[in-house]
Amino acid sequence: MKRMLTLAPGAFAAAALLMSPLAAAAQTVADFYRGKTIRVIVGFSGGGGYDQYARLYVRHAGQRTPGAPTYVVQNMPGAASLKSVVYLEQGAPADGTAIATFNPGLISQSLTIPEKVNIDFRRFAWIGNVSEDFRVCFMWGAKNIRTFDQVKATQEIVFGTTGVGTSAYIEGRMLDEIFGVKLRQVQGYPGSADKRIAIERGELDGDCGSWTSLPDDWVRDRKINLFIRFSRNLTPDMPKDLVYAGSLISDPETKATYDLLMSGAEIGRPYIAPAGMQSDRLEALRAAFNATMKDPEFRADAEKQRLEVNPQTGEEVAAQIAQIYKTPPAAIKRARAISGE
Repeated sequence: MKRMLTLAPGAFAAAALLMSPLAAAAQTVADFYRGKTIRVIVGFSGGGGYDQYARLYVRHAGQRTPGAPTYVVQNMPGAASLKSVVYLEQGAPADGTAIATFNPGLISQSLTIPEKVNIDFRRFAWIGNVSEDFRVCFMWGAKNIRTFDQVKATQEIVFGTTGVGTSAYIEGRMLDEIFGVKLRQVQGYPGSADKRIAIERGELDGDCGSWTSLPDDWVRDRKINLFIRFSRNLTPDMPKDLVYAGSLISDPETKATYDLLMSGAEIGRPYIAPAGMQSDRLEALRAAFNATMKDPEFRADAEKQRLEVNPQTGEEVAAQIAQIYKTPPAAIKRARAISGE
C-alpha cells in the first residue's frame, strides 16, 4: 500500500509563502503586462495640449511595451493638474499600470509655494519628457517694433494676461523685473484666444506664449515680430538669431531665479509613475517611452498635429529635478515675488 504524505494546514500556508516570491521573480515584465491596461492620467480636461500629447502617446506606446498592454487616457482635471499628481502619489496602484502627465509648473511651485503644492517631485519615478514648451515673446507687426533693444527703448509695452501665476504672466514679469522692459500687463482676459483678438485689434502690443500655439498665419505671413525666447533650445523652424533671455543674465542669483521660473517650460510634457514600483517595470516603461519617441510613425503623427517632439529620458529629467531642488533660498524667494504667489 502506498503511503500518502499529509501536511497540516499551517504547513500549506508556509509553503505558499515560500513559493510566492519565487513565482513573482519568475514572472517577466511581459507576463505582467500581457492583457493589462495602462492608464495615462491627464491632469486636465480633454482637448488641451496635455490631453493631445497623451492621446498621441497612447496610440503608439503599447506596441513598444513588453506584453503589448492597452494604453488609455483618463482625464482627471483639478487644481491646475495637482489633483492628478496627488492621486498618483496617494491613490494610484504602484505596480506600473498608472502613469500621469501634468503641468510641470507645479515643480517650481513646490518650492515657491510649498504651503499650496506640498509635493516632493524627487519621489516619483520619472519616465520621460516628450518635449519642452518652447516659449517666445513677440510684438504685433503693425507696432513696427522688431528687436529686443527696440522693445527695451519703448516707453510702455502693453500685454494682456489671463491670470496671475500663468506662464505668460510670469514671463511678462521677468521682462519687467529682470530685463528692464517697461511692461504693463492688463488682466481680465478669459483665455489666450481673447488675447489674440485684442492683439489683432491693436488693443495689446504683443504677448508671450508657446511657439507651437502661435497661429500659423501669424508666423507664415510675418504678422508678428519675435524679439526674445525664454527657452534654451530652438526648434528647426524658429529664427536662428532669436535672442535667448538666459544668455543676457550674468548675476548667479538672478540666473538661478530665472532657471527656477523656466523649469516648468523645460520639463514641458512630462510622464511620471508612482514611487516604489518594481525596477524592471520602470525600466520597461522608460525603454518603451524612448523607443516611442524615435518611432517614425509617432514622429509623423506628431508633425501632422504640429506637436513638437524634443524628448528627454527619465534619467535625464530626474537629474534635472534634483538640480531644481538645489535652488538657493534667496532665488526661491525672488521667484515667488516675480510669479505673484
